[in-house]
Amino acid sequence: MPKYSVHQQPVETLLSWIKSGDIAIPEIQRPFVWKSAKVRDLIDSLYQGYPVGYIITWRNPDVKLKNGELSAGKKVLIDGQQRITALTAAIVGRRVLNKNYKEINIRIAFNPLNEKFEVLNKALEKSPEWINNINPIINDEISITKAISAYLNVNPEVDEDLIIERIENLKRIKNKQVGIIELDHSLNIDTVTEIFIRINQKGVVLSNADFVMSKIASDEEHGGNRMRKLIDYFCRLIVDKDFNKHILDNDKAFAAHEYYKASQWMTNGQDDLFVPDYIDMLRVSFTYKFSRGKFSDLVALLSGRNFETRTYEDEIAEQSYLKLSDGLVNFVNQTNYQRFLMLVKSTGLISNKLISSKNSLNFSYTLYLKLRNEGMAETETQHFVKRWLVMSLLIGRYSGSSESMIDEDIKQINEKGIAAYLDQMEKTHLGEGYWDFGIISDLETSSVNNNAYNIYLASQCNSNAVAFLSKSMKISSLIEQRGDVHHIFPKNYLAENGFTPKQYNQVANFVYTEQATNIKVGKMAPNIYLAKVKDQVNQGVLDISTIDKEQDLYSNLLNNDMPTEVFNYTHLDYNSFLMARRKLMAKRIKQYYESL
Repeated sequence: MPKYSVHQQPVETLLSWIKSGDIAIPEIQRPFVWKSAKVRDLIDSLYQGYPVGYIITWRNPDVKLKNGELSAGKKVLIDGQQRITALTAAIVGRRVLNKNYKEINIRIAFNPLNEKFEVLNKALEKSPEWINNINPIINDEISITKAISAYLNVNPEVDEDLIIERIENLKRIKNKQVGIIELDHSLNIDTVTEIFIRINQKGVVLSNADFVMSKIASDEEHGGNRMRKLIDYFCRLIVDKDFNKHILDNDKAFAAHEYYKASQWMTNGQDDLFVPDYIDMLRVSFTYKFSRGKFSDLVALLSGRNFETRTYEDEIAEQSYLKLSDGLVNFVNQTNYQRFLMLVKSTGLISNKLISSKNSLNFSYTLYLKLRNEGMAETETQHFVKRWLVMSLLIGRYSGSSESMIDEDIKQINEKGIAAYLDQMEKTHLGEGYWDFGIISDLETSSVNNNAYNIYLASQCNSNAVAFLSKSMKISSLIEQRGDVHHIFPKNYLAENGFTPKQYNQVANFVYTEQATNIKVGKMAPNIYLAKVKDQVNQGVLDISTIDKEQDLYSNLLNNDMPTEVFNYTHLDYNSFLMARRKLMAKRIKQYYESL
């Protein structure tokens, strides 16, 4: 059986589908990114009879209404949104959103004498040779007789027959054929999602989340188009506070809606830690409200899928949109959002560069919303969420097939409860073997993006640890100031003794310290510079270090997990040092995790 059909339809029919709502054009599937000149070229190609590519649509499955009748699903645009938007802008006269989310008109002018199209500008507007806007003629807003007469009145010397012929040709644009590939409505959601991703790639990696966004953006009946705006606008407000003015000036309907009231706090809010994008917002809201992890399930539910009867029902679609709406409102809720950010920072994960997995944050926020909604006490909620976040980062829970893991985790939590399932996960992944061998092996790396190393830094921030050889400068301050890590065994010292970059850049050789200290250490061996520091401390000289008491020096080395033999180390002891420090770092991480 063929999985698609190919046919031609006149532009007029295509536009009538759009006007009647038979084909769903996402209102803000993406801002209109074509330059106006490209719209002009599309109109010129239609006028000349050139091919303009195919529009690809998929009809949503038939949905059973509450009265038992079947309603044919809308056609959803899979590919060709920019071309359709260009046609509706130039021919129907619909305003479009530009890349700054501002509504604009695109007017295409036509010169019948040379059959040229141009984007309307002030110069053309003043020229009698140009018809200022093709929209009224093609769209039957004025009769062709009136259009010809108006042109001849201001251009009395032109060839009347030529003008009649060319304005008639202009009007015939609506009869020009556009190729349409219609995907069979029996195709399952997963297949259509895969097709969507493949044909939309064109240099930009898209996901099934993009298909969800197109799906909700094209829905007006259940308010999906407004949900799409809530997602887009909130994510934009996090990084661009001035965007609030665009909303108030250009989208007064949204500004009057409850979604704006729920999200406008971000106009003055701050978030440089989570910074969710549209995928993150969808992921959290969907998993929280539906207890599922696969976006293909969300598309199916929004289409009214009854997973038991394998039919599509309008009531399920309606309830699914309501649930998603509730999830999104809970996501942007100021109290929820800010408390979650404070919770994350309280673990010591004070910077997004310490968080290697966005989905660990996503699932932790999902869990936070779920436990709060179930009425769990705040202190208990925070305990479980903190542990889950750190555990999932340590074991790279969502680094692979994240959707499957999210789906499994939320279902297991629903079935067993968070306490029992977290205990099961800890026994499975964080047993004695992990703490004695696994994490030590994980710390044997030169990558600072390593999960174990980042959690080690979080543990130092959590305990307010002071930087290496510093009296008061906190490691957390250096991380927030985007300070650099430095080598305990200076890299130039090790390089001169035959060590490679992979060897001297091991994370167990890294510490946060003040730059002045690092410069004065230079390329001295640890036994040399630490002996000097000790002498300076006893003499009351603040040179290499800012520490002024010998006991504080020993405490500093202890808090930075230095082996006690470090005062004697040279390059000959480097490998022994690495192993000893990895064990101390692992011990700190374990103590930190158990304290959460």
